[in-house]
Amino acid sequence: MTPGSRNLITDVPGLLVGNAEDHALKSGTTVLTAAEPFTASVHVMGGAPGTRETDLLAPDKSVTRVDAIALSGGSAFGLDACSGVSDALYTQGRGFNVGNAVVPIVPGAILFDLLNGGDKSWTENPYRALGRAAYLTAAEDFRLGTAGAGTGALAAMHKGGLGSASLQLESGVTVGALVAANPLGSVTTPGNRHFWAAHFEIGSEFGGVGPDPSSGLGPIPKSLKAQAMHPASPEKANTTIAIVATDAALSKPQCQRLAMAAHDGIARAIMPSHTPGDGDLVFGISTGSQEVEEGALALIGHSASLCLARAIARAVFLASSSAGDLLPCWSEMHDNRE
Repeated sequence: MTPGSRNLITDVPGLLVGNAEDHALKSGTTVLTAAEPFTASVHVMGGAPGTRETDLLAPDKSVTRVDAIALSGGSAFGLDACSGVSDALYTQGRGFNVGNAVVPIVPGAILFDLLNGGDKSWTENPYRALGRAAYLTAAEDFRLGTAGAGTGALAAMHKGGLGSASLQLESGVTVGALVAANPLGSVTTPGNRHFWAAHFEIGSEFGGVGPDPSSGLGPIPKSLKAQAMHPASPEKANTTIAIVATDAALSKPQCQRLAMAAHDGIARAIMPSHTPGDGDLVFGISTGSQEVEEGALALIGHSASLCLARAIARAVFLASSSAGDLLPCWSEMHDNRE
């Protein structure tokens, strides 16, 4: 298994991703779409999710294909990003046909970034416009780190961000992950230099500093995020939201199984993960262009979990500093050339 040419989720042929952000707001939106609708499902393991249209993605529900998926900051306000994406799709005549009506199907999920130091004194919810702008900029190449839905993200010890990674399997199948990492937990071991996901790093995609050689790493250090947000309730100001994708032809139930397997990537990259105060959620999608043999889903799911772990580390590694930040970037705390 090797990364695709971009090491992005858009190495899965046909997928496009767009970002829009407001750095004064310290928030933004990321949208994944494609020229044709794609099969999708979802699995939630966090205790505090914020979502739109995810009930429709259950295996027993009627609609099997969607037009786009939106990941956004803004907590509940950010769910309006889906409306902006729907507006843009509607003007293009795209959506689910019901008689002579066209209804774009745009599931979405949000993370909490309302207490990150950005200017949230808006008079009109900005996320509808951010969602539309993100959709209209969707392309094969897109920015990571402090971009899109990861613009205002914070992990326990560093700025969070937007991350992505991919793998090409020997079968010819491509797997990729896209994540906005804003967890309660830390993506680094105590000392804040080594990434929990280091065992799965390919090349130096998030610094190449390697795994932590120490043992006894189970205790959780005091969170810098919690200290920065005091006296607010930082245990409620979190969430890691992700999309894992493949060109393997998967059914809707298989896409849900793909999403479930990918949650292992969150657990491998963040300590602790899936907490009551996180809304950890993974969408699983298939563009369906590659027929696969029975039994291939196990390897595809495993690959998705590896991509997601790497994407989370890349989100933090690639974050950049901006005025008013509550937390430092990983790159500010550590010189990866040491």
